[in-house]
Amino acid sequence: MSGRPMPCDMAELGTLFLFEKLNTEQLERLCREGRVELFEPGYIYQEGEPATCFFVLLDGTIVMSRRVGGDEVEISRTSQRGVYAGAMQAYLDGSGQASYKGSARVTEPSRFFILPAETFASILRDWFPMAVHLLEGMFFGSQNTQRMIGQRERLLALGSLSAGLTHELNNPAAAAVRATSALRDRVAGMRHKLGMIASGRYARDAMEALVELQERTAEQVAKATPLSPLEASDREDALADWLDDHGIAGGWQLAPTFVQAGLDTDWLDQIAGAVDEETLEGAIRWLNYTVETELLMNEIEDSTTRVSNLVNAAKQYSQLDRAPYQVADVHELLDSTLMMLTGKIGSGITIVKEYDRALPNIPAYPGELNQVWTNLIDNAVSAMAGEGVLTVRTALDHDHLLVEFRDTGPGVPAEIQGRIFDPFFTTKPVGEGTGLGLDISWRIVVNKHHGSLQVQSVPGDTRFQVRLPLTATDTSEESS
Repeated sequence: MSGRPMPCDMAELGTLFLFEKLNTEQLERLCREGRVELFEPGYIYQEGEPATCFFVLLDGTIVMSRRVGGDEVEISRTSQRGVYAGAMQAYLDGSGQASYKGSARVTEPSRFFILPAETFASILRDWFPMAVHLLEGMFFGSQNTQRMIGQRERLLALGSLSAGLTHELNNPAAAAVRATSALRDRVAGMRHKLGMIASGRYARDAMEALVELQERTAEQVAKATPLSPLEASDREDALADWLDDHGIAGGWQLAPTFVQAGLDTDWLDQIAGAVDEETLEGAIRWLNYTVETELLMNEIEDSTTRVSNLVNAAKQYSQLDRAPYQVADVHELLDSTLMMLTGKIGSGITIVKEYDRALPNIPAYPGELNQVWTNLIDNAVSAMAGEGVLTVRTALDHDHLLVEFRDTGPGVPAEIQGRIFDPFFTTKPVGEGTGLGLDISWRIVVNKHHGSLQVQSVPGDTRFQVRLPLTATDTSEESS
């Protein structure tokens, strides 16, 4: 948008804080190579357009904004004389910063002093060569530092996740090893007991009945449901009394195994009806081995399934075998991240999932969204200090998918809520946080996915809300 040309007054330029130290010759050059224009309400430039000019407000009101998804988000609004905007990094040689990184508009007729970007860069280099050198060093140094610390942040998160994953894998793996060792002993005992039965005085029909009972017992074990402690205790007492009444020594040792398998005195009556009194104890102990082996195989299956689920969660979390950009199920990403962080979350924090399963899959960078979930969950866990409730909610919010992380921690003080997404800002003690977790998350959500990341917080109810567009947006360029 072009403004209406106006006279350039050197004396007026000299009153601006940017130019108040300049001499007459320098002010003359500014007026000669620059210009003054009056803009009516509307845009003076828009985000993404070539950054051709440096603007200095003489009078009026300027509003700065950035595009987030399909919305224009206001960043600042001011009427302060001398504020500047536009091609502020034109002094950087070969920086590639050739487009406006935001939009600027005026809400009332406003005058600006305007320098072409090339002139602005030339004047800075001519008049302030040392300042340009320092600014270049600060700009690129800050970028490199932020990139290096961002990589360290990712490595720290990876190390923490790896430690947690190792712990989570170790438990079911150790359980499977113990169960396998016990199973070997039980199978050996079953072979021995089978030999004793085979050499005893079992009628053919009794053996057939026992084999049938063995098959039914295995099926019963597979269908067994957990009992309450009181119910289990009552059933153990009943089984122990039955075994004692039928002359079987150590009934109290056998009863807990039978109860765990879902068996009762009716089952024992069926065994007693299939064999005579002399061979009853041998038959029951043989079937006890059947129960124990089935229970141990269930334990091995549960443990190895847990290992498999953890490996799949790690695979889903890392997205090693997936395309960087794809249509993804947000709930799968959330579940894999929560599983990966189980060890870090701890038993004192209750996880509540309020998922809207009707939500569609969305185009996204799944690996990077998992990093966002990790950062937000980690912050919530740290805030609650090991005790509280973390609620993860998904919902449809107009044309966006909402993912909300709600914790019951002490909250984010109102005076710092506007700064928590700034690079290097952290409330954690020195050495415990880099201050880049939320900044990285904001960049991933806003710059890469064209969504939004916001916080609402009062003591006992802090909510980080991620909104992601339901449809694909142009992701060819990522804002810096």
